[in-house]
Amino acid sequence: MSLVIRLARAGTKKRPVYHVVVADSRAPRDGRFIERLGYFNPLLPKEKTERLKIDLDKVQVWMKKGAQPSDRVMRFLDAAGIMKRPKRNNPEKAVPRKERKAKDEEATKAKEAGDAAAKTAATAKAADKAAADKAAEKPAEAPAAS
Repeated sequence: MSLVIRLARAGTKKRPVYHVVVADSRAPRDGRFIERLGYFNPLLPKEKTERLKIDLDKVQVWMKKGAQPSDRVMRFLDAAGIMKRPKRNNPEKAVPRKERKAKDEEATKAKEAGDAAAKTAATAKAADKAAADKAAEKPAEAPAAS
């Protein structure tokens, strides 16, 4: 059973409040959980202390048992100083979609052209080999016929 420390949504429509819970990774987001560790209210300003409350001792106990935090919970733990969040690198994120699509199309065209050139080279090589084999056979046949 793999455990995850993640957010479960609560609150009303367009007024979210999240519970920080430990749950089985197969359980639905707002479904069954094992223990509630805290809450997060994204509607409050960042400087308010009531915005996020997590029982850090319980989090550490669950992490020792093998629970893995989700990306958002890992951000909270990094801010609290419990866990270091690894830096992510996606150099294509800043490139607009149209440019990425054009680049991908150019790459596929270049690959197709390379495949076609390799195919024609292979057929030419096969034809040369067949011609060489045919030329090698003719002199052998001529003395046998005499």
